[in-house]
Amino acid sequence: MIIVHHLGISQSDRIVWLMEELGLPYELKWYDRGPDFLAPAEYRALHPAGTAPIIEDGDLVMAESTAIVEYISQRHGEGRLSVPVASPDYPHYLYWMQFNNNLQAALFIKRSSQAAADPAAAQQNPIFVTMSRRVDGLYVALERRLGEAAYLGGADFSCADIMSAFNLTSLAGLGARVVDDSLPNTKAYLQRIVSRPAYQKAMAIAGPRASKPL
Repeated sequence: MIIVHHLGISQSDRIVWLMEELGLPYELKWYDRGPDFLAPAEYRALHPAGTAPIIEDGDLVMAESTAIVEYISQRHGEGRLSVPVASPDYPHYLYWMQFNNNLQAALFIKRSSQAAADPAAAQQNPIFVTMSRRVDGLYVALERRLGEAAYLGGADFSCADIMSAFNLTSLAGLGARVVDDSLPNTKAYLQRIVSRPAYQKAMAIAGPRASKPL
């Protein structure tokens, strides 16, 4: 059975969501963040990267969301939430599987460069300007894609949606753009996502407002 090592208020909730979508058994091990909001030492000791999520599958200890999601889908889910290589939507699937990391990297670099300069200077900072353009471009691409297809990987829900939803929900609390009427396709898409029973169950178990089981 897969063990999901879940760090509270983190992207590891998407692995719980994936397991619920696939109907696979799993064991959840919960770790609270410290007063400094950092992962505790026992969590960081699980894997050299010390990032969330982390899973155990037998002797395998694995980190990195994109790798974990595809691994579980292919190894344990018979590829049910992956897009086949032969599908015309496969290139889109590959692209949107990376959207999560691309947006987060650009957003955090933008915020760091902004914090490193006074407000007036930040607007002229080449790093700030580049990352601002990149973030804006990613949302343009997202809105355009969701005007073409119901889901990021095509007509059907897939791992690409599991990978991307965190950025459209929880990441807003860290400065990401709020999905509102200025992104109509994305807003409608997000409503479809959050209405999924497996999503709702996973968020109740391990979402940002969930609490460690007693």
